[in-house]
Amino acid sequence: MLIVISPAKKLDYKTQPNTSLQSMPTLLEHSKELIEDLRNCSIESLTKLMNISYGLAETNLERFAEWELPYKKENAKQAVLAFNGDVYNGLNAKTFDDEDFKVAQNKIRIISGLYGLLKPLDLILPYRLPMGTKLSNSRGKNLYEFWGNIITTEINKALIETKSKAIINLASNEYFKAVNKENIDAELVEVVFKENKNGILRVVSFYAKKARGMMANYIVKNKINDVEDLKGFNYEGYSYDESQSTKNKFVFVR
Repeated sequence: MLIVISPAKKLDYKTQPNTSLQSMPTLLEHSKELIEDLRNCSIESLTKLMNISYGLAETNLERFAEWELPYKKENAKQAVLAFNGDVYNGLNAKTFDDEDFKVAQNKIRIISGLYGLLKPLDLILPYRLPMGTKLSNSRGKNLYEFWGNIITTEINKALIETKSKAIINLASNEYFKAVNKENIDAELVEVVFKENKNGILRVVSFYAKKARGMMANYIVKNKINDVEDLKGFNYEGYSYDESQSTKNKFVFVR
């Protein structure tokens, strides 16, 4: 199986990687094209475009200005260790050994606004570019139009390379919208995490994000290949709810 997850806005480039294993992104020529469009933005336009502070916009314009190919590896870090949001707290790759990283490299793909599709050990430079950003570019009016069917094609290549027959969607709606589901050559299974409060089930974003990462950790640590084995996930009080689930939608409740 192949897992897709979202990136994170928060980054960690201070902590030393706990592995020397690394790879390079496969879509860097497309990333370079986006960087050229981003360099044409002013600080003011970037604050509005990404809904960020002036200081953060300034920092990111500096990052875009310094981005070049081939980039210096000493300034880069493996994607799964560079991203530092809720999903990655749940994934907890800082506890992986090299065997875990190899399993993750085979099973996980990260959808990225700048890099398209990343493997966990792909080296990336610091950046911020949410997939939902309405950046006017050479291919359209937003990032979805820029990436078109490219990310879907890369996922299909990964399915062939890893001999996977199913995709486990652990990405947010914002990022999975970049995938053309009709063109995916595999069974698609969506995983949903709900909280039970006073008998009412609902998705709570913070908990759901961390749970997606924990599910990815569960798959890696247990080397899971069969979709049915996902139902055994029981981290932090979650359990599979058969009454809420369908063949292509697995719901976990706590």
